[in-house]
Amino acid sequence: MSRTYAIGVDYGTNSVRAIVADCADGRIVGGRVFEYPSGEQGILLDPRDPHLARQNPADYVEGLRVSVRGALDAADREREFSRERVVGIGVDTTGSTPLPVDERNRPLALDARWRHQLAAHAWLWKDHTSAPEAAAITTTAARHAPHLLRPIGGTYSSEWFWAKIWHCLNIAPDVFDAAASWVELADFVPAVLSGIESPRDMRRCICAAGHKALYAESWGGLPPADFLARLHPMLAGLRERLYDRAYPPDRPAGRLTDQWATAFGLRPGIPVAMGGFDAHYGAVGAGVRPGTLVKIIGTSTCDCAVAPVRDRMPEVHGICGIVDGSIMPGFYGIEAGQSAVGDLLRWWVEDVCEGDEALHARLTAEAARPQPGATGLVALDWNNGNRTILVDPRLTGLIIGQTLHTTRAEVYRALIEATAFGARAIVERLQEHGVPIDRVVCCGGIAEKNPLFMQIYADVLGHPMHVAGSPQTPALGAAISAAVAAGAASGGYDRFEDAQDRMTSLRPGACVPDPARHAVYDELYDVYRELHDTFGGVAGGRSDLGTVMKRLLTLRDRVVAGMASSGAEVAGA
Repeated sequence: MSRTYAIGVDYGTNSVRAIVADCADGRIVGGRVFEYPSGEQGILLDPRDPHLARQNPADYVEGLRVSVRGALDAADREREFSRERVVGIGVDTTGSTPLPVDERNRPLALDARWRHQLAAHAWLWKDHTSAPEAAAITTTAARHAPHLLRPIGGTYSSEWFWAKIWHCLNIAPDVFDAAASWVELADFVPAVLSGIESPRDMRRCICAAGHKALYAESWGGLPPADFLARLHPMLAGLRERLYDRAYPPDRPAGRLTDQWATAFGLRPGIPVAMGGFDAHYGAVGAGVRPGTLVKIIGTSTCDCAVAPVRDRMPEVHGICGIVDGSIMPGFYGIEAGQSAVGDLLRWWVEDVCEGDEALHARLTAEAARPQPGATGLVALDWNNGNRTILVDPRLTGLIIGQTLHTTRAEVYRALIEATAFGARAIVERLQEHGVPIDRVVCCGGIAEKNPLFMQIYADVLGHPMHVAGSPQTPALGAAISAAVAAGAASGGYDRFEDAQDRMTSLRPGACVPDPARHAVYDELYDVYRELHDTFGGVAGGRSDLGTVMKRLLTLRDRVVAGMASSGAEVAGA
């Protein structure tokens, strides 16, 4: 049987990447990255509001054209590859990233009238301008429709669909009025490839609908109009212009049009898979199974797990949702995450220290020398708010324990440790509610390139840290979805599990936790949780802030004395 191939298109925060994957083994035979040209590293900003983050939809369309063409051109150099053997295209994107469209499904921002209006562009996942609206949605739902909050952990986030659209209505009503509908980027791109020219004709993905738009079949789809009317009557009116049903990722969203087939040199009519969020398809590409936690580590981190739908899932307060079919059919998709991880390290190195990649490498090497606890520092990882488990975008960062001898590298290490502590809080919350975690698999550039980061995570979490075999797990997951949409009869697969068995892998070896370092991190984590619960406003949280600094110094002195007796390097020396 001839080899077949699938295309995965991965829309990230700063760029879009396309790959061509061999359906037999997941090997990437071609790839291309397109950096978004608009704004600052692809993000449209407003210096008056640090919480604003938008993107130009024109970058999405041009990125699709350039990245897929480039990936196919690269694949053409493979002797066995043929464009005739491409069986489908899959797409993953950031989310929730909604954009307003007109009645022809064309983004408003592509119209000259709206080109310079930031509210008419795509509202990137990391846009936190709608915090008041998110809080009002949570309060209103808790009072009048608490069932709406149960699948999403009890709190609606400013990163999500309804909060952003309501904020647009409040600050740019002309844009809201001009929009025939709003679509998630994860639904928009497959519709573009399929030539769907009406928002009502689009197939919407369950991962975006269920995790971000309060959608569930048990209450008839999107939130009832009477609930939306309690927020604003015009949101109730918008509901009729959105969608009635959302779908899991085991079917086509459409078929490749003649126009796009000609542009790519592919067969027209091949399936375009259901879109999905990058983290969800990243979990697929990392081989997620029950008992596996996949950490997609990038500018932020998204944690994903699955559980069979036959198992009754409890509510897990403070996570991003538990949705039937959102990652793979037949499983609940469980999502949590942190709002700043790579972004937190970039802020310290590039913004504060005014460095570059070379300084990242230097600080990483220097930060690897001291043992846990030797810096005397503990930090909170909230420079971009807290996504899980507090779900509060108005929380900010903290570094405690600094002295006149504290170095840049020590702060760098403390920030890595802070993100690891935040990750441990998520793991503990999931385990407390019966979600088994027997294996942790990481993916993303940091996981692949920064052994210090991975070792700290292993030592903090007390789990070996595996790394996914593919360097492009979201794109590979999107390609797997394309292979499943094509079906076994067309050279793909009938089930996600079958595709994963053949197309995913782990890198050899893993970062294994050191028991002595883990014991020290247990003590530091206790301090982190005191700060976390106190500054996070956790009800019933107890702390003794007046002794925190002294306890950190005591721990530091004990660790440093042990290092000195063993001949290890002392922090700050």
